[in-house]
Amino acid sequence: MNLGHSPVEAVKRLFALLAAREIDYVLVGGIALLYYVEGRNTEDLDLVLAVKDLDKLPEVEIVERDVYFARGEFEGVRVDFLLTNNPLFRRVQEEYATRVQFLEQEVSLGTVEGLLLLKMYALPSLYRQGDFGRVSLYENDIAALVYKYEPDMERLLDVVGEYIGEGDRASLRNIVAEIRERVRRFKEERGA
Repeated sequence: MNLGHSPVEAVKRLFALLAAREIDYVLVGGIALLYYVEGRNTEDLDLVLAVKDLDKLPEVEIVERDVYFARGEFEGVRVDFLLTNNPLFRRVQEEYATRVQFLEQEVSLGTVEGLLLLKMYALPSLYRQGDFGRVSLYENDIAALVYKYEPDMERLLDVVGEYIGEGDRASLRNIVAEIRERVRRFKEERGA
């Protein structure tokens, strides 16, 4: 697994701290995606956790924080926190996580469906921000997961639709339809 330039030992120490302090978290984002598909480089950790648990991690220097997100640094590794004040993030933590062996220890990892929910939730906002780099990255992540795991995207669109506005729901349905069509064409051309 390629963690980009992130110091693997620091990541291991952070997971050990989370376990020792009995912090309920879920690993999501690019590093979590590495567990399911190859070819994703990332340089930060993304964790879903409760605001109260940030206080249990004084070793993480928080450099930015709002109601749903916090960004910190731990031994040179950037850590992005998706806070469970956000109802979708809480739902992912409660319903879309599994325990796996990762970096020689057991960690709580977002499921394929959980990762897809978070990526789809973020896309409409990224489009509004005009962040083409992240839009293309997130769309490729979604395509890779759809290609390999064939999840029930209609059900996931319904779930994420509970947490976004009507206009975003319509936009997201169109985006996902385009991604699914791209995956279908690729499979067809490969004879898969």
